[in-house]
Amino acid sequence: MEKYPRETDRNDDLLLEQLQSWKREYQIPQMSDRQIDGLRQKMKEAERMHKQEQRKAKFGRYTAIAAALAGCFILLPNTSSTVAHAMEQIPILGQLIEVVTFRNYEYETDRNTADVEVPEIKLEGESREDQLQEKLERTTEEINADIRKITDRLVAEFEANLDEEGHQDIHVSSEVLVNTDSYFTLKLACYQGAGSGYQWNYYYTIDLETAQRLQMKDLFTDGADYLTVISENIKEQMREQMAADENVYYWLDDEIEEWNFKSITDETNFYLNEKGNIVIGFNEGDVAPMYMGALEFEIPAEALSSIRK
Repeated sequence: MEKYPRETDRNDDLLLEQLQSWKREYQIPQMSDRQIDGLRQKMKEAERMHKQEQRKAKFGRYTAIAAALAGCFILLPNTSSTVAHAMEQIPILGQLIEVVTFRNYEYETDRNTADVEVPEIKLEGESREDQLQEKLERTTEEINADIRKITDRLVAEFEANLDEEGHQDIHVSSEVLVNTDSYFTLKLACYQGAGSGYQWNYYYTIDLETAQRLQMKDLFTDGADYLTVISENIKEQMREQMAADENVYYWLDDEIEEWNFKSITDETNFYLNEKGNIVIGFNEGDVAPMYMGALEFEIPAEALSSIRK
């Protein structure tokens, strides 16, 4: 057994470190003050429109729910005592999840801009099963704690750099992607800029039948090689997009092997959309140059039909 690493091993490590450094430099776009101001305005406008849509959707949803529940509670219980008893046994009757604003942090000067909206998941109503309700409360509190930890760190970093020269921006917003009888997904979108910018997302999906945060392995049969199947489908989509648009580029089939996307892991971001399809999310710079932004790939149902539960 060799006591010390070989010279070739050290050279390989140095070469790999240099390649990673070049990759990071290549990914970082330089943004002018005008571009930064334009991006800031676009994000504020998008956030304003998103809030309007949320208010409209929430009003419509609660109106429909109220009308449906009114009909059920007025007509059915008076028709049969059996029906009334059965309604008491429904596990999550009246259980609604909503997202409220826990905290707003705003700061703006000529060089520093912060617009951080910290969401909080709240439970409306109670489950008929105490154990399920306790699990749901615990799950939502864990997610809320994680969100507060992330946003507190961003704000602390922002405030620590207020006296530095140059520009800095942070923006945090949230969006409910899915809210069905089976699943709830909240997306936390983060942006941090200082000359150049970086965008990344967090996805929080709750399985409402188990009241626990959904893991990718929960969706597949035991022993299924879902990581490989999903990864190969993503590569196929990447190649199709690059063939169709010369402005699209992914770290795939590159001459520098270390840069290439190979596979997702169980830690890769994902959620289920309203069609029930898995959507894989990548942060800016994960699988493509940073000008491509944060990316999502929807995996067609037929690609996973043989291994989905």
